[in-house]
Amino acid sequence: MKSINLTLCQTFGELLSYPNERIKSSTSNCGRTLTQSDPCAAAALAGFIDFIERQNLPQIEEVFTSTFDLQALSYPYVGYQLCGESQARTMFLMKLQELYRTQKFSCGTELPDHLSVMLRFIGSVDDPQGNTEIIVDALLPALEKIIQGIEKQDHPYRNLLNALQIYLTNRVETELPETERQEELSHG
Repeated sequence: MKSINLTLCQTFGELLSYPNERIKSSTSNCGRTLTQSDPCAAAALAGFIDFIERQNLPQIEEVFTSTFDLQALSYPYVGYQLCGESQARTMFLMKLQELYRTQKFSCGTELPDHLSVMLRFIGSVDDPQGNTEIIVDALLPALEKIIQGIEKQDHPYRNLLNALQIYLTNRVETELPETERQEELSHG
């Protein structure tokens, strides 16, 4: 199950990066894996899969850009969603950079708090406790805000984000013992 979780986080990270020629196969792989491991998340992903299958790459790129780059309410930057443009976000970015450096992880050309980067990170580091902290304290609260920022209920990227939110919530619930889960979720 650990390798499936790592792979799914990496795949979600790829799907939330700027679209490229692999998006159709990555979406299909994500759907198949979720169907086996998390049927609820797979059901939420169905609208995104349908959208990807019906569109060509330039149309997907246009929807991605209008969703994440042109709407401040749905910017895919976790620190921005949690702290706004503030000193707290700067500190969050610095802490992420430090964490990435200790794990020899590169965020490439993106900022360290980009949702796709953080997903790739937790998909590359086999540290259940550390990953759970990132999920509970950062990813889930930011996802809630990003999803709310996308007004259309049937928006394809909202479907993707809902699937991710369900998957991460279920992952936390299955990886943490009951007492720790209650503590973690009450702090979030």
